[in-house]
Amino acid sequence: MSHEDSSPPQPLTGRLRRRLDNLGVKLFLAIAIANLVLVVAVYLIYSWSFEREFVDYVRKSEEVRLDPMITSLADGYRQHGSWEWLEQDREEWGAMVGQVFGWRARIFSRDERNQPRGEQGQPSQDDRSAPREPRNFPRDGNFPRQENPVVQPITFDWRLMLMDADSKVVIPVPRSDAAMIAQAVKLPIMVDDSTVGYLGYIPRLQQVQTLESYFAKQQSWSYGVIALGMLAAVLLNAALISHWLSRRLRALGHGATALARGDYATRIPARGHDELARLAGDFNHLAQALEAAQRGRQQWIADIAHELRTPLTSLRAEVEAMQDGVRPLTQGSMASVAQEVHQLTRLVEDLRLLSLSDLGALTCRKERADLTEIIEDALAAGHSAIEEKGVQVQTHLDQSIVVNADSDRLAQVFGNLLQNTLRYTESPGRLVIRAVSEGVNARIDWEDSPPGVGDQDLHRLTDRLYRVDESRARMSGGSGLGLAIVKAIIDAHGGRMQASHSSLGGLCWSIWLPLS
Repeated sequence: MSHEDSSPPQPLTGRLRRRLDNLGVKLFLAIAIANLVLVVAVYLIYSWSFEREFVDYVRKSEEVRLDPMITSLADGYRQHGSWEWLEQDREEWGAMVGQVFGWRARIFSRDERNQPRGEQGQPSQDDRSAPREPRNFPRDGNFPRQENPVVQPITFDWRLMLMDADSKVVIPVPRSDAAMIAQAVKLPIMVDDSTVGYLGYIPRLQQVQTLESYFAKQQSWSYGVIALGMLAAVLLNAALISHWLSRRLRALGHGATALARGDYATRIPARGHDELARLAGDFNHLAQALEAAQRGRQQWIADIAHELRTPLTSLRAEVEAMQDGVRPLTQGSMASVAQEVHQLTRLVEDLRLLSLSDLGALTCRKERADLTEIIEDALAAGHSAIEEKGVQVQTHLDQSIVVNADSDRLAQVFGNLLQNTLRYTESPGRLVIRAVSEGVNARIDWEDSPPGVGDQDLHRLTDRLYRVDESRARMSGGSGLGLAIVKAIIDAHGGRMQASHSSLGGLCWSIWLPLS
């Protein structure tokens, strides 16, 4: 059985979970849910606002329409002194309602409303010639129902009631009950600044399905359609945004994968000025730095191999010459071999010191040290080489400067600087050394005469194995590690160094070391 056959099938839920665990899907869901919540909130706010304002509008409009009725009732009470004239004569109540609102006391059937009428809504000639029946209003206010009644959506006739000053119903709403009376809105009837009764009415939206309630439903339906349209637009917008963002992020992911494989030439197009564009730019800088580091590492290995091969080749030639009898085994030949071994040993020690610096393991036995004495000792050690090169040395040293440093390491610093000056300064040359206190630091300026260094090379002088002039450096015997070692020792002491152009025409090194 093959491996594929023996492996258990992957559960559907696991595959679905991994498929959904995608940045594009997450962005789509986040944007869609956020906008969906916004759409629902807007719909609910609009619906609540419309219903509230619409009900308030209906209530105020009904109260305004009832003002003439309240005025008529107040005049009648002022004339009769009580409500008995309306309580005993319901026909008068119906006539008052008809006078104020237009006659609506009778509920017409659909058959009667479909009968022919004259122009401008007047009864036909046959209707006008027929005798009118007397208006008989029952005492209890309960009018007989007609078959198939037509609801009058704009009438007050069947929603009005009259109450006395104690809120006791004088004339009730037809076919009313206690619950209907309890929900009635009471408008006071004032006579000589005192309340003599109330005109009550059942709110239209609670009593019947009126034209306004139908309009409210239509508005709710319109809001619903708009909300669905907004929801569709939200989903489409979320899909487009998530696709756009995930596509740019996928490019970053592919670039990171390429870097992990070692393809440091990978670059991502940075379009625009937003955060993703800046991230793409940072990615490109990282790729560029890694590519430069890879080239530097390869160059470093090649240079180290070359530096080690040079003394080894010389040493091997010396040994083979003595083995073959070409060169006799004398004290001079042994001194030449010892010199090659010393150069090789020094190169290996320099490499070891730099590796310790990279690991942060470069130890310094710090103690109070006289900076002037250390510099003078370094100049004394190279006195013969200075005279041989013909370099004039001038020192301006503050004798009171005491630093907290490792004297042996600082001697190595100034020894390397002196070798660099003697190796590259044209003869006859000049060297000026200054040491002063500057705040909490001691500042040493090391200036020599031409030749100088171009601006493009100043910041690279402390790079390992870097030479401004390869051929000249090899002829002078430099390995390109001396200034890198100087910087490593200065950094280990908590100081810093900086290269600049010398006032003498050559190179100036400025070094800051903490005072003791």
